[in-house]
Amino acid sequence: MSAPRIGVTGMWSNQIHGLRFDGSAVSSAVLRSVVRAGGEPLTLFAEGPSPAMDRLRGLDGLLVPGGADVNPRRYGEEPGPATSVADFSVQDQFEADMMAAAIAQRIPVLAICRGFQLLNVEHGGNLVQDLAADSPHRNGVHEVALEPDSRLAAVVGAVSLPVSSYHHQAISTVGVGLRVVGLAPDGVVEALEHSSAELLAVQWHPEDTAAVEPAQHAIFQWLVDRARVSTESLETREIAV
Repeated sequence: MSAPRIGVTGMWSNQIHGLRFDGSAVSSAVLRSVVRAGGEPLTLFAEGPSPAMDRLRGLDGLLVPGGADVNPRRYGEEPGPATSVADFSVQDQFEADMMAAAIAQRIPVLAICRGFQLLNVEHGGNLVQDLAADSPHRNGVHEVALEPDSRLAAVVGAVSLPVSSYHHQAISTVGVGLRVVGLAPDGVVEALEHSSAELLAVQWHPEDTAAVEPAQHAIFQWLVDRARVSTESLETREIAV
């Protein structure tokens, strides 16, 4: 039986070690986390001739990982001095289109850090462009409290857990149709769920410790397991035909 195919959006970067010119990059820790959970990760390039709906054909799940800041113009603000947007202007729209198409097609989605923030923006929310210089979110570990009745709490098997945090922006206004299911001690929103989609979105980086922490691994396992359901369903239909 085929491994579930997980599309992972690549970040178009001006410079990548070993390349003469620009390239597309995805964190190896993210890709390894998908493999560890039994999935086959496939990096998606930010440009393509096909619409997002077509690009999802053959994929069983979608992962939108961390990266550069979402362009504040998407939520009606000008970039602040500390905001660092993606190197190429197509990045935000590419990932927004892929998430929207996956949600519409009921394909399971995992959104991490930048992906989490972009999801919120695309649902009408906005962001704090720069947290305080001494914020524990910038590069550290802190606790997150989860809603006991949330999908995420069921997935990780806990209502509180330590997380690896690396971000200088945060949700200000929550988007329409999204539910806050995780908060840091200082009130920063750390996890979202969608009102109808098979989707988990987290502000922290579960890939940082997924190799050694079962709760963080479980987030990737959820994505691959839900993707496997659609894979098995498709293969069953093909055999029947």
